[in-house]
Amino acid sequence: MTGGFFSGQLLIAMPGISDPRFERALILVCAHDRRHAMGLAVNNPVEGLTVPELLERLEVKSTIELPPDLVLLGGPVERERGFVLHSTDYGGEASLDVGPGVALTATREVLEAIACDNGAPSKSVLALGYAGWGAGQLEDEIKENVWLTCEADDELVFGQDHARKWSLALAKLGVDPQRLGAEGGRA
Repeated sequence: MTGGFFSGQLLIAMPGISDPRFERALILVCAHDRRHAMGLAVNNPVEGLTVPELLERLEVKSTIELPPDLVLLGGPVERERGFVLHSTDYGGEASLDVGPGVALTATREVLEAIACDNGAPSKSVLALGYAGWGAGQLEDEIKENVWLTCEADDELVFGQDHARKWSLALAKLGVDPQRLGAEGGRA
């Protein structure tokens, strides 16, 4: 956590989270300041929608064979809006540095770069929608044991084993998911 804010950190949903849209969610916090926080779930694929299919729907012409990576549901807000989390070797003018080695871009140019391998990032995931919090809301949820936090890494952000990411993030903290309860406590 830098300067009291969680940008670049992963949020790990605790069991018993009251919002079923975030059950077993792993969210990369992309922006966080005093007024708001914004993040993208990195472990919730949109069933049956691949990146090549979405690019075709958006009429982004591909000149290369793209892997059938699944598009992610980044969160419940503005699900029609797309975001690309990517490695920082892509240098778009509209890119926002999220954390070490990770940036966020929400322009058509990054999609065109991915589709043509012309200056494309070496790693990327495409998400629809985002998760958002108002002033102080995320901090309050962390204090109330709704979320644990951990450092982001390439496998948790860009890996394709979406079903295991939540457990892998907990393991990174030394937490066995079988031992977690739905009720939080205070020491």
